Amino acid sequence: MYDFSFFNPTRILFGKNAISQIADWIPRSAKVLMTYGGGSIKKNGVYDRVIKALGTRELHEFSGIEPNPAYETLMEAVEHVKRVDADFLLAVGGGSVVDGTKFIAAASRFEEGDPWSLLEGARVEAAVPMACVLTLPATGSESNSGAVISHKGKKQKRFFGSPHCYPQFAALDPTTTFSLDKRQTVNGVVDAYVHVLEQYLTFPVNSPLQDRMAEGILLTLIEEAPKVLENPEDYEARANIMWCCTQALNGLIGCGVPHDWATHMIGHELTALFGLDHAQTLAVVLPGVLRRQLKVKTEKLAQYSRRVWNLEDPFAAIEATEMFFRKIGMRTRLSEYGIEAGFEEVPERLKAKGFVLGEHRDIQPEHSLEILKTRV
Repeated sequence: MYDFSFFNPTRILFGKNAISQIADWIPRSAKVLMTYGGGSIKKNGVYDRVIKALGTRELHEFSGIEPNPAYETLMEAVEHVKRVDADFLLAVGGGSVVDGTKFIAAASRFEEGDPWSLLEGARVEAAVPMACVLTLPATGSESNSGAVISHKGKKQKRFFGSPHCYPQFAALDPTTTFSLDKRQTVNGVVDAYVHVLEQYLTFPVNSPLQDRMAEGILLTLIEEAPKVLENPEDYEARANIMWCCTQALNGLIGCGVPHDWATHMIGHELTALFGLDHAQTLAVVLPGVLRRQLKVKTEKLAQYSRRVWNLEDPFAAIEATEMFFRKIGMRTRLSEYGIEAGFEEVPERLKAKGFVLGEHRDIQPEHSLEILKTRV
């Protein structure tokens, strides 16, 4: 197992009364800017519950943060923060709202020119304190320091992260997910599943605890996803999936082990070019990456095959994974989204960012095109 340093300061408030507890963790004197997306929180009652919990605190709102949060939209929010002098941000929504709010928090305190440079390597020196009320479990953003932001004008989708951007707390009430439609639910399951595989399905470094925690998350998602699809208001299934999504990317299972993330980096380019949901790109790209990397991932694929799928053939585990995605309603081919060409520029886009991918750094930008051609 590799040496590591692990720190996660996010307080988790979990359960049916989680939202009512948020006031205990926000200063009474705070000027709060609540951020959210398209307004679904007003339809499902979450908005009213948050307003009630905040009580008499000074409150401002910014809505319209879209899936794959756009830099252009977020910069409007930055101006709003400065205009009202907000000193606490509360993201209410899914991972895109949380990611976007992390950027707002950092960009509002950035004084070195265009805040897009934060996505190009500029250091985050400070950020407005933030927290979140999660309504769509998927990304794990509620309990980590990273975010992925899109720039419509540049057709770019990039990652940034900083210890300054950890949410101070995350309120996770599984009842808020009852109203999610099938697409949102399946996206969340696939997103979390691939997050785990990117940290687990690499090569052995004698990390049995991390391996078994990762396998536990995978098995739980496999067991619980059909239950929640059959009964969207199955509280226990919703709760288990919500907790899996947080555990998949809060840093714990990634301690001391090699990471991959090739599927994510290639997937980000598909989102930037074609507007596919993040999880949709992962389900398309992952089988191609695993098949190409079969030889270098053989040991962990064999372990994954035995422990998760009760199969002996490592290749069969790849097939089983793709079939699981399809079983819960996720497409796994580009052609199923009407995409049979147009992705030829992906290698150049990766090359421009200096990306060499995979846990062994053996996936060159040009190999991404080989992988995508197998996924049509």
